Amino acid sequence: MEENQGIGSYSKVSLILFAAFASAVYLHGLDVPLLGPDEPRYAQVAREMFERNDWVTPTLGGFDWFEKPALLYWLQIVSYRIFGVSEFAARFGSALFGLGTVASLWALARARSRTEGWDSGEGYDFPATTLFVGASTLALLVFARGASFDIIVTFPIAASLASYFVHDRAKDRSGLRANLALVLFYFFAGVAVLAKGLVGVVFPFAIVGFYHVLARRMPSRHTLASLVWGPFVLLLAAATWYLPMYLTNGWKFIDEFFIQHHFQRYTSNKYLHPQPFWFFFAIFPLMVIPWMPFFLAAVWKGLVGVAARFRGAEAQPADDLRLFAVAWMLVPLVFFSLSGSKLPGYVLPAVPGAVLLTADFVSRISARSIRWRLLVQPLAAATLVIVSILVAIPLRSWARHETVRDLVEAGRAAGFHWQRIYGLHTVSHNLEFYGATRLVRNFDGRQRRFEGLTEISDEMTKTGEETVLVIVPLEYRTQIEEGRVLDAAFLADNGEMGIYSVKVKR
Repeated sequence: MEENQGIGSYSKVSLILFAAFASAVYLHGLDVPLLGPDEPRYAQVAREMFERNDWVTPTLGGFDWFEKPALLYWLQIVSYRIFGVSEFAARFGSALFGLGTVASLWALARARSRTEGWDSGEGYDFPATTLFVGASTLALLVFARGASFDIIVTFPIAASLASYFVHDRAKDRSGLRANLALVLFYFFAGVAVLAKGLVGVVFPFAIVGFYHVLARRMPSRHTLASLVWGPFVLLLAAATWYLPMYLTNGWKFIDEFFIQHHFQRYTSNKYLHPQPFWFFFAIFPLMVIPWMPFFLAAVWKGLVGVAARFRGAEAQPADDLRLFAVAWMLVPLVFFSLSGSKLPGYVLPAVPGAVLLTADFVSRISARSIRWRLLVQPLAAATLVIVSILVAIPLRSWARHETVRDLVEAGRAAGFHWQRIYGLHTVSHNLEFYGATRLVRNFDGRQRRFEGLTEISDEMTKTGEETVLVIVPLEYRTQIEEGRVLDAAFLADNGEMGIYSVKVKR
């Protein structure tokens, strides 16, 4: 036992230093230009709400934008007030929620170790290993850097499920700590509904239910009794936005938010993200890098145990933590595998389950071998170092070619601060943030895509504009530079698109 004690324990100083370093990495480089189609749009929605001092109705370009609930926008609004409108502020809440997800898993691990006697004193430092694995898992690191909803819903789901597990494994379920944990289960489920809609309530309850099926036992009587009062806690949390949103916007909100962006997105390929059924199962192990080998080993060990039971052989009984982790992974994976629309971020709420399963496996082998123990913390720290370097150099360089921020800045440097920005043969969602209030839109609020110089000339004549800026893919630069109806002056390019100042020829 003395040998195991030396193997399994980590010093408090090393844990505090690692936690501080991980926090710094999560907050590092959040000022990289906004990427993809979603980050700029969400950041701009929050900016419009911030400028109107409106905490209820999301808009984009002045048009209603009812695709997502308000929690991300609220975080961004608060950050805008503190830091000013910037990329850092747009992502700050996501980084905090990434850290909150790791903290939730650590709290679950601490509670499990206390109640079941698996602590560092017995050579099994599960909480510390969970901290190392969780903070350095690739999917959490990546999505915590994005101004998007995936990490925003992952944290409250993780906090809700961690709270439930604390309650379920408490020695005295009628005690204050256990009851508070049960209240937090419902509260954070309500916050998850604020984060991404109905999946915020479906996942916690489905995962808890599946866990009890796997464990072959009923929930405690305290849990069953909470079904009387718990939903009111959930509804009170969720109603902080859904009620005023409905009172303000009525049936239009119900139709766009629930019918179109919940049910139609799930049951069809309306939003053009088709993938085969097995897509999420194939990519999920990659989301657990650099711990993927340990994760796969843990899954294999579990399958071997199931096969042994099926053959009637004597097998080690699975403890509740592993069953809980399996339920946590499988429910989101199966749920979204049945969806008609698939994107990798959809299954991010399943990653904390993989972290728990992996940390359990790693901490057990570390408790038996000093070699494995000496690998864990350095591997986690090395991953964080590599991510910091990638963010500081390659990502910044790559982002400059993937966004229009520098193009718009080049226009301002040339004296074009307020002129409208036209898209020739392109629609740049990146412009929603960097060219806000300057875009040409159709009647439905979508950016207008111009297919020829004559269309641009006609629009400028119609609106009386003397000069505009035009962004165009570089493959069409000859068309705009040699056009007969427009005088175009090249300002800058980002390797993919160029920006021109344009006047109508007289």
